[in-house]
Amino acid sequence: MCAITANCAPLAPLRATRISCFPSSLVITTYCPANNEPIARVRQASVADYEETVKKAREAWRIWAEVPAPKRGEVVRQIGDALREKIQVLGSLVSLEMGKILVEGVGEVQEYVDICDYAVGLSRMIGGPILPSERPGHALIEQWNPVGLVGIITAFNFPVAVYGWNNAIAMICGNVCLWKGAPTTSLISVAVTKIIAKVLEDSKLPGAICSLTCGGADIGSAMARDERVGLLSFTGSTQVGKQVALMVQERFGRSLLELGGNNAIIAFEDADLSLVVPSALFAAVGTAGQRCTTARRLFLHESIHDEVVNRLKKAYAQIRVGNPWDSNVLYGPLHTKQAVSMFLGAVEEAKKEGGTVVYGGKVMDRPGNYVEPTIVTGLAHDVSIVHTETFAPILYVFKFKSEEEVFEWNNEVKQGLSSSIFTKDLGRIFRWLGPKGSDCGIVNVNIPTSGAEIGGAFGGEKHTGGGRESGSDAWKQYMRRSTCTINYSKDLPLAQGIKFQ
Repeated sequence: MCAITANCAPLAPLRATRISCFPSSLVITTYCPANNEPIARVRQASVADYEETVKKAREAWRIWAEVPAPKRGEVVRQIGDALREKIQVLGSLVSLEMGKILVEGVGEVQEYVDICDYAVGLSRMIGGPILPSERPGHALIEQWNPVGLVGIITAFNFPVAVYGWNNAIAMICGNVCLWKGAPTTSLISVAVTKIIAKVLEDSKLPGAICSLTCGGADIGSAMARDERVGLLSFTGSTQVGKQVALMVQERFGRSLLELGGNNAIIAFEDADLSLVVPSALFAAVGTAGQRCTTARRLFLHESIHDEVVNRLKKAYAQIRVGNPWDSNVLYGPLHTKQAVSMFLGAVEEAKKEGGTVVYGGKVMDRPGNYVEPTIVTGLAHDVSIVHTETFAPILYVFKFKSEEEVFEWNNEVKQGLSSSIFTKDLGRIFRWLGPKGSDCGIVNVNIPTSGAEIGGAFGGEKHTGGGRESGSDAWKQYMRRSTCTINYSKDLPLAQGIKFQ
């Protein structure tokens, strides 16, 4: 689906990698966010190329669906092992092309490895119950089967892990996968796909079980409208997610949406500040504010507001900034120049709406897309800029008086992804977890909003899309359910005692 010529000096093992499947005139260049130097030229697929790929994937499904689930799990285990062997070089590639720091790049690949391990066990557990039938001589069972072809569209900010969540679970469920990564992280997509393809081919299986299409909005639209795509998993902005949802729904298809988040941390008067400050720092500044679970709002009880803000300013001043592949660095660049412009626009809008920048707010004087991590105080909780998700390291800080009002403020934004409170009050904790507490899909206590584990279902409510990936029973979204009644008697009793004779 794509051709790539790469010349990545920091990553000698991946230098001059070339994959060529189809001719295409459109070529894009990917850049290193740390210096805006070009690192790869990637040939994009046409819609005709997409059609050929879907055809091959559907042919591969006919083979893959016949493989017993535990055997599919064994293949996924081998994929995890192959990723584990290359975890450092892949993590470095994530740092180079996406811009996140090295430890996060390696951690993202580790997340894919972890979900492979999880999926191996799951491959021996998926299935439905045997239910009691009211009719003698009858069995009532729930049968789960794969949806067939799972389309996976991922965003730039997690170019490995999000695909891994979908891919490992979809595969053990018996599906084949068609991946469209972000155009700006195409080199990562190709590298991961090459690793998977080798595992499949070594197992005498078609590489088309895990296909890759490098492309833009035209390919994404084709996937959304394609009735052959049994499930479309989309990770990206709420704005684009709405368009995807409408296209999929128009054909009565199934979608799994992981969209934006306008996440809040709430610290009460009894909070342990030795937990609050580092948690807010990591949640707001980690990945340069480019996680969907990034903390964008910090609500502080009025009795601790000033102290926490002062501590945060000191912590921000100690953040080690530099090239993301330097293991000593904690803070790297934004992904694109456009992201820098959006950051500056949001800072100016916050000032216009009454906010005071107490830390940061500027572009750093160095090559690349570096901006200062920023703290803004003095805004009303419901002004427009606060309710707008800006994919940048801007933290809006507020004072609150009561539990009731701050729970309402947490829930008043359109998105509902992640949230966290800091308190020692057991009653408050369970009110937070209850029906009048947080309306988010991730509801934390005494930890940051970001950094979710793979064992739980990941996703959010409202404009976050409602989808769930990774652990718990998220596997059900990759399968179709049938209720099956089997008559093993010689009689024909009807349900509800109906007599038809």
